[in-house]
Amino acid sequence: MTENPSIQGVYITTYGCQMNVNDSERMFSLLELSNYQEVQKPDDANLIIINSCSVREKPVHKVHSEVGRYRQLKKENPNLIIGVGGCVGQQEKKKLLSDVPLLDFVFGPDNIDTLPSLVSEVRAKQERVAKAKFDYQSPYQVETLVRNPGVSTFVNITKGCDNFCTFCIVPFTRGRERSRSMKDLIDDINKLVERGTKEVTLLGQNVNSYKSDCGANFAQLMKTVATDTDIQRVRFTTSHPKDFDQELCDVLQNHRSKLCDYIHLPVQSGSSSILDRMNRRYTREEYLEKVKMIKDTIPGVSLSTDIIVGFPGETDQDFADTLSIVQEVGYETIFAFKYSPRPYTKAAKFTDQVAEDVKSARLNQLFAEHRELGFELAKRYDGQVLDILVEGTDDKREGVAHGRSTQNKLVHFNGTADLIGKVVPVRINKVAPNSLKGELQH
Repeated sequence: MTENPSIQGVYITTYGCQMNVNDSERMFSLLELSNYQEVQKPDDANLIIINSCSVREKPVHKVHSEVGRYRQLKKENPNLIIGVGGCVGQQEKKKLLSDVPLLDFVFGPDNIDTLPSLVSEVRAKQERVAKAKFDYQSPYQVETLVRNPGVSTFVNITKGCDNFCTFCIVPFTRGRERSRSMKDLIDDINKLVERGTKEVTLLGQNVNSYKSDCGANFAQLMKTVATDTDIQRVRFTTSHPKDFDQELCDVLQNHRSKLCDYIHLPVQSGSSSILDRMNRRYTREEYLEKVKMIKDTIPGVSLSTDIIVGFPGETDQDFADTLSIVQEVGYETIFAFKYSPRPYTKAAKFTDQVAEDVKSARLNQLFAEHRELGFELAKRYDGQVLDILVEGTDDKREGVAHGRSTQNKLVHFNGTADLIGKVVPVRINKVAPNSLKGELQH
């Protein structure tokens, strides 16, 4: 593990969204300051953390199952302590401690910055602790902590959410929405650039409802990042259709050299009646108007989306509306899931739940139809020369590099490690919905 006996090993498993991935990186960075070092196997750890997600089904079962796998390690190593963070930690709190005797501590996403002191407290007092309170008093001021940012990394700009979609537990597990100051964000990005980062992805549960303490909105933040930093590329996720406006479209078009030609715009359903039950605050027609605005302003932009099938009350016609909107918009990528009831949410109490076999059949049909569409849409890249930000090389195939286009397409091509971090031209000669292949142009 390590030759220094004062340094202890920490092993973190991460489930869920990019916010959770970013949170785990923050945990590693904070614990590193307290003499913990990441290890690759739980067997080498004195501290194990499960950074959980409760957005999808059976998250608590996953936690129970994983902790159970560490039972023998706990017997063999009396210094091993195990904690659960993330949304399940926030959702279950002390109940998780009572249900899972092997656990030593539980904490929520709003308590990550107290993790080193929390771990020290557990070790010193030999007591089990649950810490999952939201802090609404102090401003949202955190420094982006990334040990090795590399070519591309994430930067949190908001946390929490105020939308209360009826299917979503996020407002209950991450709290109400709060934004970081634009000045702090610009400082963070400039520091990342100094460390060699070429691309940042701005993160938030509802990223485009961002509002700085200076009054700047998301469009103004994007413009400032494009003009006042030397970052080469900027992405963002996840945006809400209700907050996508002409001002943001204009900024994205006017700064296309830096702001990527890729927008993730979750639709969730193509049926206005289901959207109303979801509390999405737009109709099918209003969503399509937003898509038209985006495509008219930013020609050639690539769109992806999130879709939930089998939401309570979804009829065959509602599902047909979802299939048709996928075709009408022409999403290059979809992220689709079966609806699963989450604690505290309104939809969990709806009486007209859809049968599991119906959900499964609809999800399979959606993926099958999109697979055909994805192949058709990918053909537009055949023969094109795309600017690829090189992220790495293939471990299994010598002389093969990979990176992403501004449209967020993963591209494999002939290249070597000296290209990592550079933007290079690649002519596409083989296409598939999820990845492209090409030849480096000299």
